Amino acid sequence: MRVLVTGGAGFIGSALTRLLAEAGYDVLVVDKLTYAGTMTALEPVARSPRFRFNQTDICDEARLRQAFREFDPDAVMHLAAESHVDRSIDGPGEFIKTNLVGTYTLLQVALDHVRQLRQARAERFRFCHISTDEVFGSLGATGSFTETTPYDPRSPYSASKAGSDFLVRSWGHTYGLPVLVTNCSNNYGPYHFPEKLIPLMIIKALAGEFLPVYGRGENIRDWLYVDDHARALRLVLDKGTPGETYNVGGRAERRNIDVVETICDLLDELRPRADERSYRDQIAFVTDRPGHDQRYAIDASKIEGELGWTPVESFESGLKKTVSWYLENEHWWRPIQARTYAGQRLGLRQKRA
Repeated sequence: MRVLVTGGAGFIGSALTRLLAEAGYDVLVVDKLTYAGTMTALEPVARSPRFRFNQTDICDEARLRQAFREFDPDAVMHLAAESHVDRSIDGPGEFIKTNLVGTYTLLQVALDHVRQLRQARAERFRFCHISTDEVFGSLGATGSFTETTPYDPRSPYSASKAGSDFLVRSWGHTYGLPVLVTNCSNNYGPYHFPEKLIPLMIIKALAGEFLPVYGRGENIRDWLYVDDHARALRLVLDKGTPGETYNVGGRAERRNIDVVETICDLLDELRPRADERSYRDQIAFVTDRPGHDQRYAIDASKIEGELGWTPVESFESGLKKTVSWYLENEHWWRPIQARTYAGQRLGLRQKRA
């Protein structure tokens, strides 16, 4: 199978690309290489005859059409997106452009590609759109998001992703494009760009800086190890039913403060501070993010029951692997810290009165 992966140099996209190429799929990564795209995340498969790369913006229709003509894909895995809530607060325009206009452009090119395929190949073609649980809004103390939970996005990021989800489903319903949608919980693991909570806390702790926790750290997220997510996406590609949506979650709800404290405890074990104090002493509570959703939780019963997927990693095992990876791979994140993102606070734009 020939799979075109958009956003394949990003965090989740690179994990999926590595999995597919190592499993024998032919993979073309189409990636703009924004600040969060790193070719070093693709080094494990860079020399594989199964792997190709095309630096292209998904909003560039002409270059996309050329990529489709040359690669002739059997499937699209669409992960290209602006994805950081804090950045969407500061600059929503890029989120609208990439997540909405880019998805529309990709859908049009994919549809035209499918229409010129012979019937057997056209029927096997898949357009898999990878989205987020944030489109569902915020939960109270109980309950979980299911595939039928109404959308209630609360940030420019989640609103742009919700819009892209609806675009994909409408191209399936109106034009017959064989689409699938997945909505996942918070991912973590190797090659995670250090603006996100877990890598940011690891790197700041090692630098001896304070560890900024929004509010009182009471916001809850469901955590999913990135390689478990990649396995789920491969199953959806191979076995999912076109037109269906699959929620992917780790069944690992944790308060943000619990996540940060667990990171500190792992660092105490794996790389103790020179003064023998705990990294927990570096925790500091800061002003909360505007519009911060209280709780997310995914009900993954459908993908577990229909496709046989379950996460391999518990939160504890996955987080220990993640902390260990960052300790062992400073050569990957230190250049990012020096050239691209130094850990500064984002998302401080205030609401207008």
